[in-house]
Amino acid sequence: MPSPESDGIATFLKRTVRDGASSLQIAEAVSVALQGIDEALTPIIGKRGVAALHQRTVHLARGSGSWLIFTKEGVPTAMDFEALKSALAQQEAIDAADQGALILQTFHALLTTLVGPSLTERLLRPAWATLLSGPSAQDTTS
Repeated sequence: MPSPESDGIATFLKRTVRDGASSLQIAEAVSVALQGIDEALTPIIGKRGVAALHQRTVHLARGSGSWLIFTKEGVPTAMDFEALKSALAQQEAIDAADQGALILQTFHALLTTLVGPSLTERLLRPAWATLLSGPSAQDTTS
Protein backbone atom coordinates (compact mmCIF):
# COMPACT_ATOMS: atom_id res chain seq x y z
CA MET A 1 0.00 0.00 0.00
CA PRO A 2 1.79 3.14 -1.19
CA SER A 3 2.17 6.15 1.06
CA PRO A 4 4.14 9.36 0.74
CA GLU A 5 6.70 8.03 3.21
CA SER A 6 7.18 4.63 1.59
CA ASP A 7 7.31 6.19 -1.89
CA GLY A 8 9.88 8.65 -0.57
CA ILE A 9 12.11 5.77 0.51
CA ALA A 10 12.77 4.57 -3.04
CA THR A 11 13.23 8.11 -4.30
CA PHE A 12 15.65 8.92 -1.49
CA LEU A 13 17.75 5.76 -1.96
CA LYS A 14 17.98 6.22 -5.74
CA ARG A 15 18.95 9.88 -5.31
CA THR A 16 21.62 8.80 -2.83
CA VAL A 17 23.07 6.44 -5.45
CA ARG A 18 23.04 9.24 -8.05
CA ASP A 19 24.95 11.35 -5.54
CA GLY A 20 27.66 8.68 -5.41
CA ALA A 21 26.71 6.45 -2.48
CA SER A 22 28.15 2.95 -2.49
CA SER A 23 26.16 -0.21 -1.93
CA LEU A 24 27.64 -0.37 1.58
CA GLN A 25 26.34 3.13 2.35
CA ILE A 26 22.91 2.15 1.04
CA ALA A 27 23.01 -1.05 3.11
CA GLU A 28 23.90 0.95 6.23
CA ALA A 29 21.04 3.40 5.62
CA VAL A 30 18.54 0.57 5.22
CA SER A 31 19.92 -1.14 8.32
CA VAL A 32 19.57 2.08 10.34
CA ALA A 33 15.96 2.41 9.18
CA LEU A 34 15.23 -1.18 10.21
CA GLN A 35 16.85 -0.55 13.59
CA GLY A 36 14.54 2.44 13.98
CA ILE A 37 11.58 0.25 13.11
CA ASP A 38 12.79 -2.32 15.63
CA GLU A 39 13.06 0.36 18.34
CA ALA A 40 9.58 1.71 17.55
CA LEU A 41 7.80 -1.64 17.49
CA THR A 42 9.65 -3.68 20.15
CA PRO A 43 7.88 -2.02 23.11
CA ILE A 44 4.55 -2.87 21.49
CA ILE A 45 4.98 -6.36 20.05
CA GLY A 46 8.34 -7.49 21.43
CA LYS A 47 11.60 -8.43 19.69
CA ARG A 48 10.20 -11.74 18.45
CA GLY A 49 7.12 -10.03 17.04
CA VAL A 50 9.25 -7.53 15.12
CA ALA A 51 11.53 -10.33 13.94
CA ALA A 52 8.52 -12.32 12.75
CA LEU A 53 7.25 -9.30 10.77
CA HIS A 54 10.71 -8.87 9.28
CA GLN A 55 10.87 -12.55 8.35
CA ARG A 56 7.45 -12.30 6.68
CA THR A 57 8.60 -9.16 4.87
CA VAL A 58 11.63 -10.96 3.50
CA HIS A 59 9.46 -13.90 2.45
CA LEU A 60 7.06 -11.59 0.59
CA ALA A 61 9.91 -9.68 -1.07
CA ARG A 62 11.84 -12.84 -1.94
CA GLY A 63 9.87 -13.31 -5.16
CA SER A 64 11.78 -10.43 -6.70
CA GLY A 65 15.22 -12.02 -6.46
CA SER A 66 17.44 -14.69 -4.99
CA TRP A 67 19.60 -12.21 -3.07
CA LEU A 68 17.28 -12.60 -0.07
CA ILE A 69 18.54 -16.09 0.72
CA PHE A 70 20.34 -14.78 3.81
CA THR A 71 17.38 -15.51 6.09
CA LYS A 72 17.37 -18.51 8.37
CA GLU A 73 14.52 -20.96 8.73
CA GLY A 74 12.68 -21.27 12.01
CA VAL A 75 11.29 -18.80 14.50
CA PRO A 76 13.45 -15.67 14.67
CA THR A 77 14.26 -14.07 18.00
CA ALA A 78 15.49 -10.76 16.58
CA MET A 79 16.08 -9.04 13.24
CA ASP A 80 19.45 -9.88 11.72
CA PHE A 81 20.64 -6.44 10.66
CA GLU A 82 24.14 -7.60 9.77
CA ALA A 83 22.94 -10.35 7.42
CA LEU A 84 20.73 -7.92 5.53
CA LYS A 85 23.46 -5.29 5.45
CA SER A 86 25.94 -7.83 4.11
CA ALA A 87 23.51 -9.06 1.44
CA LEU A 88 22.77 -5.51 0.26
CA ALA A 89 26.42 -4.45 0.32
CA GLN A 90 27.28 -7.25 -2.12
CA GLN A 91 24.93 -5.80 -4.76
CA GLU A 92 25.54 -2.98 -7.21
CA ALA A 93 24.59 0.34 -5.58
CA ILE A 94 21.43 0.85 -7.65
CA ASP A 95 20.34 -2.74 -6.99
CA ALA A 96 21.01 -2.30 -3.27
CA ALA A 97 18.84 0.83 -3.34
CA ASP A 98 16.02 -0.96 -5.16
CA GLN A 99 16.18 -4.00 -2.90
CA GLY A 100 16.51 -1.97 0.28
CA ALA A 101 13.50 0.10 -0.74
CA LEU A 102 11.58 -3.09 -1.50
CA ILE A 103 12.28 -4.46 2.00
CA LEU A 104 11.26 -1.20 3.71
CA GLN A 105 8.18 -0.71 1.54
CA THR A 106 7.09 -4.32 2.02
CA PHE A 107 7.51 -4.01 5.79
CA HIS A 108 5.44 -0.82 5.68
CA ALA A 109 2.71 -2.48 3.61
CA LEU A 110 2.61 -5.54 5.87
CA LEU A 111 2.33 -3.45 9.01
CA THR A 112 -0.36 -1.33 7.35
CA THR A 113 -2.46 -4.43 6.68
CA LEU A 114 -2.16 -5.40 10.34
CA VAL A 115 -2.75 -2.10 12.16
CA GLY A 116 -3.99 0.34 9.53
CA PRO A 117 -2.36 3.27 7.73
CA SER A 118 -2.70 5.90 10.45
CA LEU A 119 -1.08 3.86 13.21
CA THR A 120 1.59 2.57 10.83
CA GLU A 121 2.58 6.12 9.91
CA ARG A 122 2.75 7.17 13.56
CA LEU A 123 4.80 4.13 14.54
CA LEU A 124 7.26 4.33 11.65
CA ARG A 125 7.60 8.13 11.40
CA PRO A 126 10.83 8.21 13.50
CA ALA A 127 12.46 5.49 11.37
CA TRP A 128 11.51 7.24 8.13
CA ALA A 129 12.76 10.58 9.47
CA THR A 130 16.12 9.02 10.30
CA LEU A 131 16.42 7.38 6.89
CA LEU A 132 15.20 10.34 4.88
CA SER A 133 17.50 12.77 6.69
CA GLY A 134 20.26 10.82 4.97
CA PRO A 135 24.01 11.07 5.20
CA SER A 136 23.92 14.78 4.42
CA ALA A 137 22.47 15.35 7.86
CA GLN A 138 25.57 13.82 9.42
CA ASP A 139 29.00 15.44 9.63
CA THR A 140 31.21 13.56 7.17
CA THR A 141 34.24 15.84 7.46
CA SER A 142 36.04 13.79 10.10
